This record gives sequence, C-alpha cells and structure tokens, in this order.
Amino acid sequence: MQLILSELTPGKRYHVLSSLVVPRPIAWVTTLNEDGQVNAAPFSYFQLMGENPPLVVLGIGKRHDGSAKDSFRNIRRTREFVINIVTEENAELMNLCATDFPPGVSEVGALGLATEPSSVVKPPRLSVAPAQLEGRELQTLLIGGNQVVMGELLVVHIRDEFIEAESLRVRTEKMGVIGRLQGGEAGGYSRTRESFHMKRLTYAEWLAREKS
Repeated sequence: MQLILSELTPGKRYHVLSSLVVPRPIAWVTTLNEDGQVNAAPFSYFQLMGENPPLVVLGIGKRHDGSAKDSFRNIRRTREFVINIVTEENAELMNLCATDFPPGVSEVGALGLATEPSSVVKPPRLSVAPAQLEGRELQTLLIGGNQVVMGELLVVHIRDEFIEAESLRVRTEKMGVIGRLQGGEAGGYSRTRESFHMKRLTYAEWLAREKS
C-alpha cells in the first residue's frame, strides 16, 4: 500500500507515522508559568540532534481548540525548560501529567510531585526522575501547525547508581527507560531492558569478509 501523506488528514498522518517511527523517547518537560507555578507535560516528539553543542528538539502540539499548550507558552516566554527522563518506575505519573488539565493548572501541584532546584535554569527538576537535563531554547520553528523548539542542553543530573564515574557509561538498562510506540489512546510503550549489539565494520573489515 502506498500512502500519499498530503492526501491524509492530520489525524491519520499522525497515527500512521507514530506507528512507524518507534520507539520514540519521551521528554517529561517541566517549565514555569507566569505565576511561578510548575508545569509538567510529556512529549514524544523529542530527539537529540547533536552534541557540539548538545541539541534537542521538542515537537509540542497544540490543544484540541488550536490554542498553545502551557509548556510551549512557558518556553517561549522564559526560554528555559527541564527534560525529566521517563522510566518504568515513574511511567504512571508521567501518564497522569498527560491529562488535559485546564490552562494554568499545575500538574505538579495537582499530583503532589516533589521537585528539586535546577542548577542553571529556573524550572525545577522532578525528584521521581532518575535523570534530568536542563535546557535553554535556541530557536523555535513554526511550520504549519507544528511548533518545533530547538534547545541547547546545559546540565545533566543523574543518580550515581546509574552511571559509572570514570567511563561515564550510563546504565540505561538498569534505569528502565521507556519509549513511546503508537500514538493516541491505543498507543503503547516499550522497555529498554533488552538489547542486542552489532559490531560496526570498517571498510577494510567489510572487504575482508566479502573475500572470505
């Protein structure tokens, strides 16, 4: 089957593409509103885009009525955010933060989530997350109905039990990070406890293997 994306409704495009580009990492984003309340919301349109400088991209959708979500408005106003890593342990709380609370209602306050001060940005970190990344907006692209925030990561916090001090190897499998599968109400999640490895060949190794 061939699908011409321009001929599909945005909703159908979303369900097809979000079922193919999987698993997607989840950014559990904390920001501050005008009154200093902490907003927390998950977004699975999220990815690293480079390391020099360390860049992330957040795709923040609009509300059903077309208005901007609190997270987007807060980032545009303050240019600061924190990405809290989602794991099997805190997945239920993350999911509750996806509830359509009215604008201006703090998910952190409603759910009683504990927070910790960040180092260089004002939005706090979620204590329940084993790792958090402080970031600052660099630029935002408005393309059609898409709101794409590009940010620079400034500080990483990670519990000592999940990182080797000398090598800085992160024990992702021990942390139990999860990813998003299909979008929508029927969508699921994936675990990262099981992995497989493949050695990346040099060209010389590839040639030798082909000749053998």
